[in-house]
Amino acid sequence: MERRLTYAEAIREATLQEMDRDPSVVVMGLGVEDPRPIYGTTRGLAERFGADRVFNTPLAEEGMTGVAIGAALAGLRPIHVHIRMDFVLLAMNQLVNIAAKSRYMSGGAVSVPIVVRSIIGRSWGQGAQHSQGLHALFMHIPGLKVVAPSTPYDAKGTLIQSIRDDNPVMFVEHRLLHGVTGPVPEIPYTVPFGRARVLAEGDDVTIVGISHMAIEALRARTHLERAGIGAEVIDPVSLSPLDMDSIEVSLRKTGRLLVVDCGWTTCGASAEIAVQSMERLQGARDLRIRRLGFAPVACPTTRPLEDLFYPDARRIASAAYALVHDKPELWEPPDASDEAGAPGPADIEFKGPF
Repeated sequence: MERRLTYAEAIREATLQEMDRDPSVVVMGLGVEDPRPIYGTTRGLAERFGADRVFNTPLAEEGMTGVAIGAALAGLRPIHVHIRMDFVLLAMNQLVNIAAKSRYMSGGAVSVPIVVRSIIGRSWGQGAQHSQGLHALFMHIPGLKVVAPSTPYDAKGTLIQSIRDDNPVMFVEHRLLHGVTGPVPEIPYTVPFGRARVLAEGDDVTIVGISHMAIEALRARTHLERAGIGAEVIDPVSLSPLDMDSIEVSLRKTGRLLVVDCGWTTCGASAEIAVQSMERLQGARDLRIRRLGFAPVACPTTRPLEDLFYPDARRIASAAYALVHDKPELWEPPDASDEAGAPGPADIEFKGPF
């Protein structure tokens, strides 16, 4: 029988297996010892490995990131857990000027093998300072690797790869992904950086969904199928390095690209994917490209405003339909209440193989 875990369980298993394998791996951060251990991702680790290897930190992001960098320079492999990416901003100097540049400035004599786990996205109305997706800021920095897996399989594999890498890695988790289930092998394995995942094949439009938007893209694909449109859904998995080759192969086939992000579109991950696609294929074939992401305002708090602010499956399907038919007028799939069998929030599970 196929073994299935949630996204959170996959992260926990990756951490536990690497701590068993390598005594230099330590876990630090806010809430890692809490009875509600970061969506379950650190449950039981403190009891198993002790306070020397799993420990809570003060509310001092810059200082504690400095501790993690110092520990890495001294030979440890810290996993530094930030509950929200918003507050990683307090440690930008440490990450951008120290962690990302130490190997370069030392001529390779030292390395900073830290993993910075941070959580993005909406939940119960967390508002302007607790909901932001700031991964594009870190994509801009040479020396930092950035991953944002959407499947439990890739969550485990990329986390193990991140822990074993000798460079600092930003590991981005959308809070709505932690309950998503999918096949996860029990043995340790790695998923390489810079390799996208084709989650579903199609010939009419390419939809690149970043982090949780890959889930929404799969739901949108079901709506589009009912309209006679075949959407190919790609999860980049790794944002830096970015696998543009896989996206190019798909776009050469479909000629239409919709990039959907959990962040703002201006200077964002979606902008980078869109412009690289244009640079690679301009003159080679006709292209239609569009981005979806946050509106250019702060993240709202109330549910009605959140529903307008964040892309969802119906909005993605509508944008993809317009790309395929080259029509600006709005088409919307029927509401779930109007259409039997329409996909709901809990209907997407990753069944594999990929």
